Amino acid sequence: MKVTGLHMLLTYQCTFECDHCFVWGSPWQSGSMTLPDIRLYLQQAQETGTVTWIYFEGGEPFLYYANLLKGVQMASQMGFKVGLVSNAYWATDPEDALEWLRPFKGLLQDISVSSDLFHYSEKISQQSNNASQAAAELGIPLGVISIAGPDGTGAQAGSGQLPPGESGVMYRGRAAEKLAHLAPQVPWDTLNTCSDEDLREPGRVHLDPLGNVHICQGIILGNLFQQRLVDICRAYDPVAHPITGPLLAGGPRALVQQYHQTHKPTYADACQLCFETRQALRGLFPHILGPDQMYAVHEG
Repeated sequence: MKVTGLHMLLTYQCTFECDHCFVWGSPWQSGSMTLPDIRLYLQQAQETGTVTWIYFEGGEPFLYYANLLKGVQMASQMGFKVGLVSNAYWATDPEDALEWLRPFKGLLQDISVSSDLFHYSEKISQQSNNASQAAAELGIPLGVISIAGPDGTGAQAGSGQLPPGESGVMYRGRAAEKLAHLAPQVPWDTLNTCSDEDLREPGRVHLDPLGNVHICQGIILGNLFQQRLVDICRAYDPVAHPITGPLLAGGPRALVQQYHQTHKPTYADACQLCFETRQALRGLFPHILGPDQMYAVHEG
């Protein structure tokens, strides 16, 4: 597996508790990266010789501003292209937004700001507009991530990094619990592909505050406190893996059949069936299907 992007979940904490969030971000979540952790992760990314992009995400990474800024500085100095994903809660005024972003001038190749009805009372929030204005003044590229509601109005299919404009909800994580019942339903046995992630050659992986490397949020390939990233990538066999193997063979339907799991007649999408099946399988694969934060065990 060749990884070119490492998406670092700086924290599971967030200022919001959005119904569509598939990492269960909330003010009550636990887990954040320390500076020694960030340094270790960046060194391991550099060791691969293939990683070119580092993204700092969450949760909400700006909650740990000092570590975020230092992490961005370190990544930039090491020659990586660097991006951020934020809900722009800090951009309460154009002047405020400018001061928050000024230290990142010359260090970032991208900021992605979430702005939709899950985050604010309007699709393009004033915070998003303030962040966009400040980023333009500082010469930092900025894009807006907007997620459509369960009715899917205006949604485009998204895979991995969301395309420009509006994309639909993926019904995993909190969305499986809070929103799936509002969406159009399809028979469970038609969900025979994984359309939102390339499980064979993903190109990028997610890294959480506990050191877990996720090929899809909640499916762990290894831990950077126990193995080097280069070794995790080299050892990954997508067909032999107990979770990705069935998913590649026949999507979430095959995962259900492989492990003889119970299921409902219909689901909102493949993500919902996959997520709920993985929840049921956590006892069988505790080191693969985790951590607790990804499955809401620590929420509330």
